[in-house]
Amino acid sequence: MANSAAVSVKVRKKKESQFSLVMKRLSKNKLAMAGFVIILILFLLAILSSWIMPYNYDEMNMAERFAGPSLKHLCGTDEMGRDIFSRLLYGARASLSLGFLATIISTVIGMAIGSVVGYFGGMADTVIMRLVDILQAIPGILLAIAISACLGSGFMNTVIALSIGGIPMTVRLLRGSIMGVRKMEYLEAAQTINCSVPRLIIKHILPNSISPIIVSVTMGIGNTILMAASLSYIGLGVQPPTPEWGAMLSAARTYMRDYSHMVLFPGLAIALVVLSLNMLGDGLRDALDPKLKK
Repeated sequence: MANSAAVSVKVRKKKESQFSLVMKRLSKNKLAMAGFVIILILFLLAILSSWIMPYNYDEMNMAERFAGPSLKHLCGTDEMGRDIFSRLLYGARASLSLGFLATIISTVIGMAIGSVVGYFGGMADTVIMRLVDILQAIPGILLAIAISACLGSGFMNTVIALSIGGIPMTVRLLRGSIMGVRKMEYLEAAQTINCSVPRLIIKHILPNSISPIIVSVTMGIGNTILMAASLSYIGLGVQPPTPEWGAMLSAARTYMRDYSHMVLFPGLAIALVVLSLNMLGDGLRDALDPKLKK
């Protein structure tokens, strides 16, 4: 009993040391930490938007329509006199939620499928991977448009449309990682003690195969936010009166020549969050790179 307890403590310390080593490497990457801080600030602003936005996001004032940036309206007003800064703050909820929810859903489904085909192989691997190839051959934005057109606009329909397009990449990444570790000796040892297949996959295979998925998820969120903005831009995403950065760009395109501030600030918001996520993803990729382990 004492020996098993000592081994358990040793394994726990090893896992903690690996996590702390990755975080230590990540903290040394200034660009990655800057991206993380920006994302954290944007999340806090989105959560607290109802309390910190200077005006209600749907409050109209036709006397101040098309007003430029000023102390009264930091980002100006739109064609209905609504404060753009307030709409950006509240719209961050929809944009960030779309990106994170769709990416998480597609990752969970993709990991479930990738774990099965990567571990078992055989006919299931052949059939499922051919279906994945077909799905991945369709451009992501085109697939999202087709699904959104079938399901209709709205928040949850947009999440579903964006989620389906992200599944093939996760399946392929995880399958490749699992195929690289499924013949390792520690898995054979687990099988000899009658470890069940679900436990074998969850406890032994996934922790040693998930590093590429973490990086893919981080960068995929930025791409998903861009696709969500594109769907809203063509009228298939989140619909008014709920503000969303892509929908704000769509509404402002008619006035972009005369009132460029209506396009500038939503575009900067999208660019900032995508750039921050990409910087964080690059940092995670370097921190998780096994070639850097000493």
